[in-house]
Amino acid sequence: MMKSETMSTRNELALDNELDIRGLCRTLWQGKLWIIGLGLGFAIAALLISLLMKQEWSTTAVTDKPTVNNLASYFSQEQFLRNLDAKNTFTPAGDQASISHDAYNEFVMQLAAYDTRRDFWLDNPYYAQRKTGDSGANAVLLDKLISAIQFTPRDDKKIPNDSVKLTAETAADANKLLRQYVNFASARAAQHLYDEIQGAWAARTQSMKAQVKRQEEVATAIYNRELNNTAQALKIAQQKNIDHGMTDATPDSLADADMFLLGTPMLQARLQLLQASGPSFDIDYDQNKAMLATLNVGPVLNAKFQTYRYLRTPEEPVKRDSPRRVLLMIMWGIVGGLIGAGVALARRRVALVN
Repeated sequence: MMKSETMSTRNELALDNELDIRGLCRTLWQGKLWIIGLGLGFAIAALLISLLMKQEWSTTAVTDKPTVNNLASYFSQEQFLRNLDAKNTFTPAGDQASISHDAYNEFVMQLAAYDTRRDFWLDNPYYAQRKTGDSGANAVLLDKLISAIQFTPRDDKKIPNDSVKLTAETAADANKLLRQYVNFASARAAQHLYDEIQGAWAARTQSMKAQVKRQEEVATAIYNRELNNTAQALKIAQQKNIDHGMTDATPDSLADADMFLLGTPMLQARLQLLQASGPSFDIDYDQNKAMLATLNVGPVLNAKFQTYRYLRTPEEPVKRDSPRRVLLMIMWGIVGGLIGAGVALARRRVALVN
């Protein structure tokens, strides 16, 4: 008798633990109004909330090294300095990085720099229009705008080119602001390159002036020595009444102490020729003088030149980054439906208990 009662109790517990699928579906169907109603309610609430949320639109630009035409007069001026250095130092031109490569490296440095992004927003009406009287809030806003510009450097294994992405409140703003930022970074890079070439130009001008002056001093010293030697030899020849040449050697092959052997007529002619011609200079001196005349003019650069070229020009985005209304409505609609199902099951259980 005891065994029979125990087995009956176990059977009742097993039945209680079984899931009644048919009953569950019937209960959910009876509570479909709650499920559908709460699902739609949560979806509509998500839609309304998304309308109040701040929108985010982003666009991307991909850049690469500029062409010679992009660099304009900067290319020719920099090439002139490189040729001058190669002539003076005998450095092969192939050992240096290309001018376009150096200019683009400066552009990329400015494009990714924190100060460039900060100065861009400080000078832009987009930030000025959103400022408030609270300095703390303005600092937070500025930091958020700085973070809205994201630079991605090239990676030979994964990313073939550099890219920059900007996020704004509207598609038009994202497109316009990214174009402005790229131009702003390029202008800063061009100014740095312009200042650098001016400094290099001034340094090379001073160096060339010193080289020309040194050549003039050497030539003048040699000239004065020859003039003095010829005058002294003429004086000796006159004292010894040497009126004709006593040697077949040329003046250049004679030692200074033996020049009087050339005789008075030749020494007089030589002295007059030296006095009329002045110091003599080699071809290097003439080349350096011509180079110095060019350097004295100074670098002639355009006020602005482009240090990049687009591989992907910024355009107005067609898809919003945030908020994603459809996704929010689906997610919150599902949450509302689950809550509605819970309400339907709870009401059914209360009804069974009563």
